[in-house]
Amino acid sequence: MGKKMTSPKRAQPAKQERPSTIGDIAVVWGRNENGLYILRRRTEEAPLEAGLLHPLVEGRPINGEVISMRRRGDLPFLFDVRTEVAAPEPTDQPTEPSPSGHGPSQVATESYRRGWDAIWGSEPGAGPARRNRNLN
Repeated sequence: MGKKMTSPKRAQPAKQERPSTIGDIAVVWGRNENGLYILRRRTEEAPLEAGLLHPLVEGRPINGEVISMRRRGDLPFLFDVRTEVAAPEPTDQPTEPSPSGHGPSQVATESYRRGWDAIWGSEPGAGPARRNRNLN
């Protein structure tokens, strides 16, 4: 009898390697003059967060946290996110002292007042124009 024919083995498609955990990911869903709009999930159990990304510009203050994003190969709009600088923790105390009274702030120090008195005199009408009135 004849030989038994065997079919050639089919090549199995290569499986794409995916991380076992999703981790910190973001999806870019919009862009305009204000920046990139993203949806971010920090962990599998974390809630979905919406955010706006601005580029870092020298001389401008940083609001929020600084992140870096690396594009995933399987989806062009999905990114792995890494936090570079965490956002500052909110404090209960204000960063600037609150004004103690009403009206403009007091900027005159004691040395300023001494200088004022030396130039203009401490009495009303005793300034240089009045004292030196007879010089001209």
